[in-house]
Amino acid sequence: MSKDIHICNTGLSARGFLQIHAVSSVNSFPVPGATVQVSYAEESNKTPRSVSAAAQDWSSAAPDAGISEASVMETAVTDSSGQTPQLALPAPPPAYSLTPESEQPYAVYNLKVTADGYKPLTIRGAEILPNVTAIQPAALEPVNDNQPEKNPVVIPDHTLFGNYPPKIAETEVKPIRESDEIVLSRVVIPQTIVVHDGAPTDSSANNYYVPYRDYIKNVASSEIYATWPQAAITANVLAIMSFTLNRVYTEWYRNQGYDFTITSSTAFDHKWIYGRTIYESISLIVDEIFDNYLSRPDVKQPILTQYCDGRKVKCSGWMTQWGSADLGERGYSPIEILRYYYGSDIYINTAEQIAGIPFSWPGDALTVGSSGQKVEQLQEQLNAIASVYTAIPQVAADGLYGPATAEAVRTFQSVFGLSRSGIADFATWYKISHVYAGITRIAELQ
Repeated sequence: MSKDIHICNTGLSARGFLQIHAVSSVNSFPVPGATVQVSYAEESNKTPRSVSAAAQDWSSAAPDAGISEASVMETAVTDSSGQTPQLALPAPPPAYSLTPESEQPYAVYNLKVTADGYKPLTIRGAEILPNVTAIQPAALEPVNDNQPEKNPVVIPDHTLFGNYPPKIAETEVKPIRESDEIVLSRVVIPQTIVVHDGAPTDSSANNYYVPYRDYIKNVASSEIYATWPQAAITANVLAIMSFTLNRVYTEWYRNQGYDFTITSSTAFDHKWIYGRTIYESISLIVDEIFDNYLSRPDVKQPILTQYCDGRKVKCSGWMTQWGSADLGERGYSPIEILRYYYGSDIYINTAEQIAGIPFSWPGDALTVGSSGQKVEQLQEQLNAIASVYTAIPQVAADGLYGPATAEAVRTFQSVFGLSRSGIADFATWYKISHVYAGITRIAELQ
C-alpha cells in the first residue's frame, strides 16, 4: 500500500526498488505477517558526513524519529517467506552513481518493522539506488519483558560518498614463519567470518559471526555501487574475496592475539556494516563466484588485493574503484580490469574446499531428466528447507529430476534471490546447501 507523499528533493527523478526480508533473530527463520512502514529520511539526503557523525546523529535519536504516520510513503506486509513485495521508491538519476561527483547517488529511507510476538525494529539509512533492487534484512527479536527494546539499526553513508579513513598500505603477500604461525595448509572457503566492528585495538567493539557469502555481499554493497557495469562489480568482488581469504588463510589477526578474522575499519580492512542494505545485482555475482580468489604464480596464499576510491584517495599499484567502473564502461572484462591494476600475472583461482557444506557440487547443473544420488540429495535438502519456507513445495526424494523438482527449485530461487531457471546450477546448489545446513544446525540445537 502506497501513499502520495511529497518529497522536497526534486533530484529524485528515477526509481529504485526495495524488498524487506524479516527473520527471527533467534533462528533466522522467516517472520510472516510483519508490517513494514517506509519513510523518506529527509535529514540524511544531504551532504556527506563522517561515519561517526552520521552514527551519532541517528543512534541518539528516538527509535521512531522520522517515521510518523504522516511521513509513511509505503506500507507492506511480509509473506510466508518473510518477504515484502518489491516497493518502487524515488531515487536519484543513474548518472550520479556512474561518475565520482559530489551529488549523493542514492536516496535514504527509514523503516519500521512490527510483528506479533516481536519487538518493533527501526532501521535508519536504507540506501536506494536507481534501477536496482535493494534487499533490507530485518532481524526481529522475540518479545521478552526482561530486555529493553532493541536500538535502531543505523546504516551510515556509503564509503564512496561519506568520509572514511583510507587503507593503511600492507604487503600483498604475507611472510609465513612455519615455526610459530598458524597457517592453513590449503585455501578453504570458511563457513563463518568473525568481524570485529571497529579498529583492531578497540576492545569495546562487538564481534559478529557472519556467513562468508553474506560478509562479501555486505562489504561489496558498502564499497561499490550496484549500478556499475557487471564486469566492474565482478572485479571488485574478486578483490574483496581475495583480501578476505588472505586474512583467513594467514590467520592474520589471530596470530596477533585477537579473537576475530577481520575488522570493519577501512584503515585496516573493508567496511562491513551491521544490518545494511544488500543489492540484488551484487548478491547474484557473489553467489556465482564465491569460491574464487586471486593468485600469482608460485604464491600459495590468496593475494591481499588492496584498493582505494581513486578520487579522494590515490593509491599507486592498487585498483581504484572509480577507475574499475570506467574500465567496465569501456568494455573491459573482470580479469582485464584486475590485470590493468595488479599486473598481468594475476589470475583467478578456485578454493580447494568449501566448509560447512554437506554435499559437494556434482560438477554439472542438474535439470529435468537428471537422475541419481545428487538429485536425491538435492530433493532431501529442498524438503527440509520447505518445512520452514512453506512456499517451496515438497517433492518426492526419488532421485529423478522431474517437473515437480524443477518447480521446487524455481520457487527456492525466487525466495532466495537467484535467477528463476528451475535448474540447479552452481549458485543454486550451494545456496540450497547453505540454507539447508543452517536449518539443520538450528534443529540440532533445539
